[in-house]
Amino acid sequence: MKGKRRVLILDDEPIVCERLKPALEKSGFEVETFTESQKVIDRLMEEKFDVLVTDLKMQGPDGIDVLRFAREHAPATKVIIITGFATVDTAREAMKSGAVEFIPKPFKITQLRDLIVELTGGRQG
Repeated sequence: MKGKRRVLILDDEPIVCERLKPALEKSGFEVETFTESQKVIDRLMEEKFDVLVTDLKMQGPDGIDVLRFAREHAPATKVIIITGFATVDTAREAMKSGAVEFIPKPFKITQLRDLIVELTGGRQG
């Protein structure tokens, strides 16, 4: 029997983390949230995650930096970029850097949850 699938969420707006965490936990995921990108980089060195959801624009390393770090150090982790600054160029850069999806804000929590369920092979027990 597999353990719970693990999701790491990074957004410098705490409200995004506060809304996503319970929605994903309700679907059976183990969820960790962070508002500082460097802490996520450190966490990716310590633990494995199935999915990383990261905001694009933040202080310190931005979402593309975190994405590139994850691709190099945690290649099995699927990365979803969320952003309030969606442009064709930023979407193209994210996808070229290895993101599996690029979602503009605002988005429906159910949309993101359903995508994560799909990426991890279905709902948890």
